[in-house]
Amino acid sequence: MIECKNVSKNYKSPSTGSGQAIENLVLKGVSFKINEGEFVAIIGPSGSGKSTLMHILGALDTPTSGEYFFDGKNVADFSDDELADVRKNKIGFVFQAFNLLPRATVLRNVMLPLVYANVPKEKREEQAKVALKNAGLEEDHFYHLSNQLSGGQMQRVAIARALVNNPSLILADEPTGNLDTKTGEIVLSTFQSLNKEQGHTIVLITHEMSVANYANRIIQIKDGQIIKDEKKYEGDRFI
Repeated sequence: MIECKNVSKNYKSPSTGSGQAIENLVLKGVSFKINEGEFVAIIGPSGSGKSTLMHILGALDTPTSGEYFFDGKNVADFSDDELADVRKNKIGFVFQAFNLLPRATVLRNVMLPLVYANVPKEKREEQAKVALKNAGLEEDHFYHLSNQLSGGQMQRVAIARALVNNPSLILADEPTGNLDTKTGEIVLSTFQSLNKEQGHTIVLITHEMSVANYANRIIQIKDGQIIKDEKKYEGDRFI
């Protein structure tokens, strides 16, 4: 589904007293593939480059050098409209901050991407309810305002919003960062269920190994380079 070939990313800092800009190399020749149906965690400490990599995978940023392929197509060849379409319809984003409309109902929050995707009004509510059920939120919460929910419930709404357009890929950036341990475990179990039972491809960004261990494959990144890429296994078989 996605492939990075020798991807590097550098940012230029403001000029120093000498008049020269300082280049900060954040990613250094990163290469890997993620197949459809995988649940992959990308783990690394702060400043390792994992968030920059997520922005590239989400078509929110572009590599300085190297190539990024999404569904077999080089993202560098996409027009602005094609990039917008990928972000809108093919990638679902889940962030540490839930980014919900606080005075809107749960259902309205989840229906919002369908409005932007020009889905007919009569189909929006049905699709939103299916997404909420798949994300594990109880039906009696659908008409609550989002600011009336617990943190775990709000993250489930955010997951439902990411699912509602049936994207090819779900990108989750530190999705349990604002949650207590028990609630975080429930949310991570939801991702496992979405992957195992419904076949969603999920890439999870985290700095905690306890979170990464919910995935079936762990890519470790440090100082802008991949230092380990391994699948988890049971007995003599990979899972």
